[in-house]
Amino acid sequence: MTLKLGIIGLGIMGERLAHAALAHEGWTLAAAWDPDPAAATRLAAIAPEARFCATLEEAIAASDALHVASPPAAHIAQGLAVLEAGRALLLEKPLSHDVPAARDFVRWAAGKPAGVNFPMASSPAIAQLRAWLPAIGAIRSLDVALAFAGWPRSWQQGAATWLSRRAEGGFTREVASHFLFLAQRLSGPLALEAGHAEYPPGDGAEVAVTARLRAGATPLHLRGAVGGTEADDHNLFVIEGTAGRLRLRDWSIAERWDGMGWHQAPDARPNAEMRPLTLRGQLDKLAALRRGEATALATLDEALAVQEAVEAILSRSATSGIAAGSSLA
Repeated sequence: MTLKLGIIGLGIMGERLAHAALAHEGWTLAAAWDPDPAAATRLAAIAPEARFCATLEEAIAASDALHVASPPAAHIAQGLAVLEAGRALLLEKPLSHDVPAARDFVRWAAGKPAGVNFPMASSPAIAQLRAWLPAIGAIRSLDVALAFAGWPRSWQQGAATWLSRRAEGGFTREVASHFLFLAQRLSGPLALEAGHAEYPPGDGAEVAVTARLRAGATPLHLRGAVGGTEADDHNLFVIEGTAGRLRLRDWSIAERWDGMGWHQAPDARPNAEMRPLTLRGQLDKLAALRRGEATALATLDEALAVQEAVEAILSRSATSGIAAGSSLA
């Protein structure tokens, strides 16, 4: 049976999943709602047959499952509406910028068909790293390094009104959270030991962060800064084992160290090429969730744990530590 997908918030993330649904034989893009009337034109260009709804409630009624891809301040209220209507929910991260509200939501939603869109749950590159893990022995440490030419990234400028602000935006929520989710999946629950964020004057989002955490018993180090690269973003996730090293580079390139240098997986692809495969996997899992089956989508509890770690890092502001413009090692 073909399932009907609704999109709430037709920005970049909503549009990406909309395109993925159009290419997936198990889904049809049924409806979308966005408070910006200009989104109707974008939807017509993507899928003329899909309905641009006048209200959130209309979009929910027209769908079997919904992707809530609005700015974070709207996530909980819209997620509640989806679940109260008996639909399956794929919620964008973060759950919210408000930790107590997120905790209340997660308690209320226990047992309901809800997952969070951390695409690494379906990434072929992550599957490759997992396949290599036995060869490197026990995981000894994890390291995350992030650099951005500017923030928000060039393709996010349409959402800069909130992405560039301290209240809801910043690269720690938007980017570092993905790697904290991965660390949690690989090694266990997150616990922040030390960290700080550096902010510009005014209400702008962070320009640098550094943190020391544990994922289960595994030490986890995070650093990130605006500057230090000409790319929109450059990232490394390094897994140090007792018998070798692995890393994920720039979202989608799985690599292993042979003692002389890094060598990528034979089927590695740039993120733009890997993304459709990853989102297809997310839609496969969302279909399973809608059918009441077990799924490896990120759970609300996992997303809450990541959010708690992120907000704890961001709350520790400082003027010292890593500086904006530092480069990746």
